[in-house]
Amino acid sequence: MKILCIGDVYGAVGRSVLEEHLRELIDEHSADFTVINGENLAHGRGISRKTYDEVMSYGVDAFTLGNHTWDCKDAEALLTYKKNIVRPANFSRSCPGRGSCVLTSKTGEKLGILNLEGRVYMDPCNSPFEAASREIEHLKKETNTIIVDFHAEATSEKEAMGWFLDGRVSAVYGTHTHIQTADDSILPGGTAYITDIGMTGAVYSILGAERQPAIQKFLTGMPKRLVPADGRGRLCGCVFDIDNSGAAVGIERINIVY
Repeated sequence: MKILCIGDVYGAVGRSVLEEHLRELIDEHSADFTVINGENLAHGRGISRKTYDEVMSYGVDAFTLGNHTWDCKDAEALLTYKKNIVRPANFSRSCPGRGSCVLTSKTGEKLGILNLEGRVYMDPCNSPFEAASREIEHLKKETNTIIVDFHAEATSEKEAMGWFLDGRVSAVYGTHTHIQTADDSILPGGTAYITDIGMTGAVYSILGAERQPAIQKFLTGMPKRLVPADGRGRLCGCVFDIDNSGAAVGIERINIVY
């Protein structure tokens, strides 16, 4: 099974890149499933019903989220009624939605998807490690092929999660920091790992946002309103190749400027 995972799709430029190039990438890599991090879809802040419907039409199968989960008013309804969107499983259990889901392909293959959020330099939330163990036990009742989007800031926390889950899931990949890392590997237990799969959005930007307001924020220490940048787009992600046992046999980084 091949799974195409695409990092934080940021605003209109990120959505445009998907519209123009996602189908060809799916065909090129013979991807069975496509999963995107959609927490920045709507103008860099959350996921709306409009942006959900838009990118679904481009060939996306499922969505993971992160610390911007609740930024759009549509989020509660989307997470309640759409079964292919997951938010971090270590949010409070009283929150709408779910932290994991299982997709089934047309040929009957099943993929488990788990979303977690880190606690280092992030908003308060429950332990991602405890949530991971709980959700994986549940997912394994249906499939051994499980991927984990760990939406976190600290490299150390992401690496710790990779080793914690080695041999228990098919892949652990990081999102949130928007810069793709070059540490893609298959750990000894058969789990594919990468600290961050990167961002899909404007090339000439600061993490997807317009450059000058972000620079001024650093220069002055004053709050600035950050908005998505325009211009050329970049698509970042990974293709995970998973065997019938659920172990990773390949990981390929994608980082394309269009």
